[in-house]
Amino acid sequence: MKIKWYGHAAFNITTDDGVRIIIDPYLSGAFGGALSYGKIQDEADIVLTSHDHDDHNYIKDIKGKFVHINNAGTKSIKGVNIKAIPTYHDPSKGKERGTNLIFVIEAEGLRVVHAGDLGHTLAKETIKEIGATDILLLPVGGFYTIDSKEATKVMEDIKPVVTIPMHFKTEKCNFPIAPVEEFTKGKKNVRLAGASEVAFTRATLPKAPEIIVLQYAL
Repeated sequence: MKIKWYGHAAFNITTDDGVRIIIDPYLSGAFGGALSYGKIQDEADIVLTSHDHDDHNYIKDIKGKFVHINNAGTKSIKGVNIKAIPTYHDPSKGKERGTNLIFVIEAEGLRVVHAGDLGHTLAKETIKEIGATDILLLPVGGFYTIDSKEATKVMEDIKPVVTIPMHFKTEKCNFPIAPVEEFTKGKKNVRLAGASEVAFTRATLPKAPEIIVLQYAL
């Protein structure tokens, strides 16, 4: 499968069978232009949105007859199994910013976990429900989500083979959040991909846990 980072928390996962999954598409120019990644106008078969904020839920530009999932539960669509696990957008059980979904996506023998705008570290029950993880798409910027220290704890609890950071400050994200270096500094096996897309199969997963930093596509 191929995993492309559009920017912020938005990804496109395309399976070898051609099933296209777009996760947390943002509204380009949202929040008075503070989020200036380009428009997401690709076709999709499945669209996942973790919560109802403009930087994660804008599906109007996406093309194709897609299935939109924005509620907790499990579904199987075109051979892709998806589990949406309820969590919170803040450490106060949703009192500040509401709820959040963690998506577990299973396809082609790989399990990809997208943590949405997770706002807290995880309870043992949630870690167990997430289960074995190959690739973790993890917010690391803080302020609206878990910060670098909390993200490190979540990564250590989930124990993915590959972690791909998201939701951090860039030239196209003027939110009061930290750059990715706050998360990666001092960590081993950090790889700058130099591209917006990476491809994985079960056979090509790294032997040791690795953090891969992608460049935004838009």
